[in-house]
Amino acid sequence: MNKKIDWGAYLYLAPVLLILVTFNILPIFYSLAISFYSWDLIGKPEWVGVENFSRLFDDPMFYKSIWNTLYYTIVSVPLSILCSLAIALLLNNKIAGLGFYRTVYFIPVITSINAVAIVWTFIYHPDFGLLNKLLLMTGLPAQKWLQDPFWAMPCIIFMSVWKGLGYNVIIFLAGLQNIPKHLYEAARIDGASIRAQFRHITWPLLSPTTYFVFVMSCIGSFQVFSQVYMMTPRGGPLKSTMVIVYYLYRKAFENFEFGYALAMAFVLFIMIFGITLFNKLYLEKKVHYS
Repeated sequence: MNKKIDWGAYLYLAPVLLILVTFNILPIFYSLAISFYSWDLIGKPEWVGVENFSRLFDDPMFYKSIWNTLYYTIVSVPLSILCSLAIALLLNNKIAGLGFYRTVYFIPVITSINAVAIVWTFIYHPDFGLLNKLLLMTGLPAQKWLQDPFWAMPCIIFMSVWKGLGYNVIIFLAGLQNIPKHLYEAARIDGASIRAQFRHITWPLLSPTTYFVFVMSCIGSFQVFSQVYMMTPRGGPLKSTMVIVYYLYRKAFENFEFGYALAMAFVLFIMIFGITLFNKLYLEKKVHYS
């Protein structure tokens, strides 16, 4: 039996595939190739082999940037999920002005990250910032916040969680509204408390949504850059906010070590790919089996 090939479908796909290959796939392989060279983007590239990758393992700042990125991820991702889920549970009820509240929570998501970072920099200002004014009003001592090595990263995390909260809230709301209402009605008839309903109905049926939010939050947290760049120039006090993407940026566009920066970018790509693959092969199975 002869099968007729419909070439028209490939013609429709061609523009999208061309854009995908040109701007997504080819740059990955080109970056990998440049990572084996020493290049300042002006002169002629010089082949150095795996020297750029070996330098990474002898670079203390690279290890510190990885630790700062992990610190940011480990704290921000669970905090974002817990806060957004709590708000979504509240907004899932029938309350007055529900549309207004949903809009208010989503406004920071569509606001420019640079504008938000500037506003929060003034809030954290040690002399005339709003946060220190509130602390002094309550009798608590003022803090240096972004100028303090201990508080700099928590300040970045808090701002980032607030910025992306609305997106996760919308996702959780969609997941909550897909849970059949008759399950809650049956549970109430059986005398189940609100806590028992959440534990045995809401949380299990919300697992796929939570998994999606978790994976996307992990990927985004490893690529954090704008907040650090805008709020803590040069990586903050004692390099306490020097995350890997910002360190990569400095090596590429301040020191003009593009080969070394691309080697770092490829290592970051492997890290993100590995975490995503782990979530796909391990956590996704647990979600389906739960």
